[in-house]
Amino acid sequence: MKNLFSYLSIIGMALIAMACSSNDDNPASGSARVNFYLVDAPASYDEVWIEVLAVRVKVDDDGIDDDDMDDDDESSWVEIVYDESQPINLLDLTGGNSILLGTEDFPEGEIDQIRLILGEDNYLIRDGERFEMKTPSAQQSGLKIKVDEDIEGGMTYDLIIDFDAAKSIVEAGNSGQIILKPVLRAYIDEVSTGLMGQVLPLEAQPVQVTASIGDDSMNTFVDAEGNYKISGLDDGTYTLTFTPNELYAPFVLEGVVVEEGKMTNVNPITLVLN
Repeated sequence: MKNLFSYLSIIGMALIAMACSSNDDNPASGSARVNFYLVDAPASYDEVWIEVLAVRVKVDDDGIDDDDMDDDDESSWVEIVYDESQPINLLDLTGGNSILLGTEDFPEGEIDQIRLILGEDNYLIRDGERFEMKTPSAQQSGLKIKVDEDIEGGMTYDLIIDFDAAKSIVEAGNSGQIILKPVLRAYIDEVSTGLMGQVLPLEAQPVQVTASIGDDSMNTFVDAEGNYKISGLDDGTYTLTFTPNELYAPFVLEGVVVEEGKMTNVNPITLVLN
């Protein structure tokens, strides 16, 4: 799966697996409960920290025509504050790991858009040195991410913000500046569609995994055990590209079929030295 920041484009990272439960904690019949998770992270740095302030959500009630809604009308957005005071290390969110950003009940209808709102304390650690990540001012209010997913009363959903690590951190030439330009996906899926596998040896890390189909590509990095997972994919035939550290040779695997509603298990990949 997938390089981060001041809102959503963030956010991620990634994947919305929908879960329905039948216990007493279910929402009322006219409301849907949504859990917001952030997944994925870059692995080409020692640590990558982002300060998450809130997730903002625009839900259209049943019977309201989305074309009649004003996206800039602040009253149509619900803000879910992230209560934790500590920044999030995105390096912990690879291999299918995630962090819960918040939970909220909404009227039955459709989740139209979301935004991830970040603070200013965003930085990465490389070779033991801290580098601040600058975020363009236009992103401070949070980038809008289209979701367009129906939610039914009495149900509980997990909405995944999938952060594309490989595309989100930009090093600006010789200036030394590191710019945060989040590239994110967000989705809800009753049954997760995607692929997963393992890359060996562990000495080849960091290993970036890119799943490509046509002009589209999704990125992630393997976790400490070499595992990776990319969810929220459309069905189709993908090409996987594995890009390890400079000591090992890249590897391309073609013809990986992803079926709707299924998680494809890719056979383990063993990379070789250059």
